[in-house]
Amino acid sequence: MNEQPEQRSRRLEQALQACIQGRAEGIDAILEIEGPQLLGVARRILGRHDLAEEALQDAMVQVWRKCGQQHGAEGSARGWIYAVLKNRCLTILRDGRRLASLSPEELTRMQDARQDLVPDEGWQLLAGRGRLGECLDALDDPSRRAILLAHVAGYSHGEISARQGVPLGTAKSWIRRGLAALRECLS
Repeated sequence: MNEQPEQRSRRLEQALQACIQGRAEGIDAILEIEGPQLLGVARRILGRHDLAEEALQDAMVQVWRKCGQQHGAEGSARGWIYAVLKNRCLTILRDGRRLASLSPEELTRMQDARQDLVPDEGWQLLAGRGRLGECLDALDDPSRRAILLAHVAGYSHGEISARQGVPLGTAKSWIRRGLAALRECLS
């Protein structure tokens, strides 16, 4: 289905409203609208298809349980759903028990793949064409890189600090200022 972003957003809002009203078809609609993309994001973060499926299923349970907490004034339904998924993926990564079945070589390969999630050049492909890409382009390079490392690759502030070779407070400040600038640009 080739639909406009506004139509997709409206359909996601309606699906979330259905969840709030206790109608299970809301989850079905979310998966119909964004399912493949959600699974792709989870796969990119976790590096394993089986864990990505588990994360997506857990995220949909969380969306069902906490849908009443999403407030449209604070952000889009799509953004909230992706944040729930990202947090679930990060919890799986931090837990580590599911990763214990991997050999050291597989763990190394997974970490190397995670390093390449945010390219130094061509990052615009991650944002796609549109307002978000334009707003990200307007940010200074360190802020943009820190935001992409945190929200695309799932790095913690400490990992971003070490990776960029700056103090933790500097990395946090880049992210905080960058997100504030993005919010302002997008509103």
